[in-house]
Amino acid sequence: MTPQIIGPEAEAQLTWQGLLHAFEAGHRLPKPDIKDLLVYRGADTLLDRATWIDGLGGLVKAATIFPGNAARGLPTINGAVTLFDDVTGVLTALVDFHLVTKWKTAGDSLLSASRLARRDAQNILLVGAGAVARSMVDAYRTFWPGAEFTIWSRRPGTAAAMAGPLGLKVAENLQDAVAQADIICTCTMATEPLIKGDWLRPGQHLDLIGAYRPDMREVDDTAMSRAAIFVDARATTIHHIGELIAPLKSGAITESAVLADFYDDPARFTRSGPDQITIAKNGGGAHLDLMTATYIAQTWANRPI
Repeated sequence: MTPQIIGPEAEAQLTWQGLLHAFEAGHRLPKPDIKDLLVYRGADTLLDRATWIDGLGGLVKAATIFPGNAARGLPTINGAVTLFDDVTGVLTALVDFHLVTKWKTAGDSLLSASRLARRDAQNILLVGAGAVARSMVDAYRTFWPGAEFTIWSRRPGTAAAMAGPLGLKVAENLQDAVAQADIICTCTMATEPLIKGDWLRPGQHLDLIGAYRPDMREVDDTAMSRAAIFVDARATTIHHIGELIAPLKSGAITESAVLADFYDDPARFTRSGPDQITIAKNGGGAHLDLMTATYIAQTWANRPI
């Protein structure tokens, strides 16, 4: 069998609703076996992720995260994605790394927001001005087409450069921007909290995307203790990511504070009322890469010719 080679041209065939349906179907299958390998060199990271979902297949995704690439005019994250047949183990597809990462990352948080954020949300704040923030604009507009977007970055010039073409507002003061937002999406490389819990108000939803290492976090203990907490998968977040490790260690929360993940009944993955503050931590495990890559491969194979 000759594996499919799927490049960025496949994106024209994809829809956010299609991906969310694929996520929901994938989470009805047996829970995945996942193994992650992290190798560090200062601020640089080599991440090797492997997963198997019985009934879906296997995936190996190798990624390099080089924060310094932004100054070189290069993507900070690069890598390769390989898909393997569930029954034979045969290589079935090589899927564009950036395509899988974009849709997996944004789709993960979009699924959470679609269940947790208020439908009457009018103001969406993006904290960070990289590729993830850009993709979240398109994703959020699936459910909130009339929302106004504001962007804040520690580098105002970067925020302004992104805001112009997309029609976004640029925030100068993060605290003020948080106070005005209905949905707050953090997609940074922060190792110290940027969002303070004292800034939050009832009814807000936070999608936390950026922190992926044990030494990284984007919100403080107060935010975590004030909010109802949800994760995409307990197995890839609670003891793996600083956003949860730190408040668990300090005693600000206990593991029971995590109310649900995508493997629970969807009825549990919802806000309890209009004034509840909700936080969804996007762990982005390899099982979600597998679901996303499979959705891309199947959609591309079934495209109109």
